[in-house]
Amino acid sequence: MTAVADSDRRAMREALAEARAALATADVPVGAIVLDESGTVIGRGRNEREKLHDPTAHAEVVALRAAARARGDWQLTGCTLVVTLEPCVLCAGAILAARIDRVVFGAWDDKAGAAGSVVDLLRERRLPFRVAEVVGGVDDVECAALLREFFEQQRRL
Repeated sequence: MTAVADSDRRAMREALAEARAALATADVPVGAIVLDESGTVIGRGRNEREKLHDPTAHAEVVALRAAARARGDWQLTGCTLVVTLEPCVLCAGAILAARIDRVVFGAWDDKAGAAGSVVDLLRERRLPFRVAEVVGGVDDVECAALLREFFEQQRRL
């Protein structure tokens, strides 16, 4: 197993804070941040599908939109996306469209993951753009526990 960089763990802490904030709106607790080349956060997002009644308001998409606004450019070349859950197909498409170079994620998603679990769109050779580096499983136990607790509570309601 590859050692996880301290900077990736610090960034995951910020993404986890975004995920916890999603609980206030009864959204699935997934959080994401976008870092520029120097490691500065230029975009933050959390799931807001329930809050906004928007099926595309996934944490990654919200963070990518914020980063593009901050940069004044839709191309986020050189940036890293850090997210608490493996991106789904929708988010993988947005990541590729934004030209993100690096993706770091926490929990694996064996039902809808598009970064290696079910499919691997981020590194699909037939597509015109690929993510240069994908690091999965960063703080996966904590990321998965947050999701598991959320869904257990939903089942009790």
